[in-house]
Amino acid sequence: MNITLNGEKKDAPEGLTVLGLLQHLKIQPERVAVELNLNVVKKSDYAAAQVKDGDSVEVVSFMAGGVWSEPTVSA
Repeated sequence: MNITLNGEKKDAPEGLTVLGLLQHLKIQPERVAVELNLNVVKKSDYAAAQVKDGDSVEVVSFMAGGVWSEPTVSA
């Protein structure tokens, strides 16, 4: 099937769920958020949410870090 993954056209096996797609992509499900056709998918629904031909999937990874602030200049 053809899907759009993070803005790029990709081929994927038929019959995948969100969880199956993440496993196919070798992505750890607990480390990402997924949007399917502009709707956020709850982690508890990854195994049930079907990915279909033509769907748009966004996978966002969590990143650790601090708070960004503007640099300050001392006079």
